[in-house]
Amino acid sequence: MTTIPDHAHTADPVANDTPPGYTDHKDDHLSRLHKVEGQIRGITRMVDTERYCIDILTQISAITHALHKVALGLLDDHIRHCVLDAVRTDEAEGDAKLDELTLALRRTLRL
Repeated sequence: MTTIPDHAHTADPVANDTPPGYTDHKDDHLSRLHKVEGQIRGITRMVDTERYCIDILTQISAITHALHKVALGLLDDHIRHCVLDAVRTDEAEGDAKLDELTLALRRTLRL
């Protein structure tokens, strides 16, 4: 397995006119992220008003779950669009995208 530096394969898709893999699900991802924003503001208010610790931890767990859903959705979109297209188009680019995916999974799973 090839080791990829953290900064590798972070090309701006807009610069090369390729839309990101999540384009078809952008509204869903944005909706989830807006909900997370609201939940975080709610937690801030909970801490500010000195709410019960367990209630705050419950909300943090809900936010963590929501963020994981966004991350899994983005990973799925990346695999089905970016990785699959690269593998079909060019073997070297496909290998690079698979390495990039491995790195993204490591970051997501914190391995």
